[in-house]
Amino acid sequence: MQTVNRIDPLRTAVETLRRDGPVALVPTMGALHQGHLTLIREARKHAAHVVASIFVNPLQFGVNEDLDAYPRQLERDSALLAAEGTALLWAPTVDVMYPAGFASNVGVAGVSEGLCGAPRPGHFDGVATVVCKLFQQVRPDVALFGEKDWQQLAVIRRMARDLDFSFPRAEAIIGVPTVREPDGLAMSSRNAYLSPAERAQAASLPRAMQAAVRALAAGQPVPDALADLRAALLAGGFVSIDYAELRDADSLVELPALGTSPARLLVAARIGKARLIDNIAVPAPKP
Repeated sequence: MQTVNRIDPLRTAVETLRRDGPVALVPTMGALHQGHLTLIREARKHAAHVVASIFVNPLQFGVNEDLDAYPRQLERDSALLAAEGTALLWAPTVDVMYPAGFASNVGVAGVSEGLCGAPRPGHFDGVATVVCKLFQQVRPDVALFGEKDWQQLAVIRRMARDLDFSFPRAEAIIGVPTVREPDGLAMSSRNAYLSPAERAQAASLPRAMQAAVRALAAGQPVPDALADLRAALLAGGFVSIDYAELRDADSLVELPALGTSPARLLVAARIGKARLIDNIAVPAPKP
């Protein structure tokens, strides 16, 4: 696996790979776990070569968030990527990604509002800006993102549609189902912040969400199902809930009731030092 951290060597390396077939991009912030490696494996099904990026993006961290504490394990992560057959690692420094005088910003209205966008103003502008730059730098034929960050995926797809991206086209931005621990908890770098007791309690998140989905599918009114979900999380050890909402899967418009279009249940809740997010699909109610 080749590793580059400057723009010109990156472009040269990617063009060399592209002569042999399509290129897939898997953007990450490092601290890799099996969820990330699943993205790499899935990417290999869609392209001849996989490029992974590792960049801890300061633009998507707000005041008092964990930018300095975010784990940086480049040597370990590089070995994991190489073992999965990654062709190229793009690992720019902050000064390469945002050189002196950098003054541009990409904002995506609508899908970036509410949910994780409410308590983290500017977060999705930072996500859209860095992903836009990564797409321009690598120009992948296909890009893969985990469905655990569903709102992020919606923002990136909307950006690609609205700005007529060709590398990748919006339809070539692939969401990969969330990888979970045996007890159902979504894999996340932030799970490492949990104590053993908190980690055991955190499993109440996917259990409560699955119970809410069953209740909704059985016809329980949305407000009642969401109230039961919040109560179950607090009883399970979570100290606060940022949101627990039912949204349209594409537009992320809040849904007062289930309809015929795909819906998504999205939750963010806090336990210990960690803010955990998760989401699952909600089927239409039985007739």
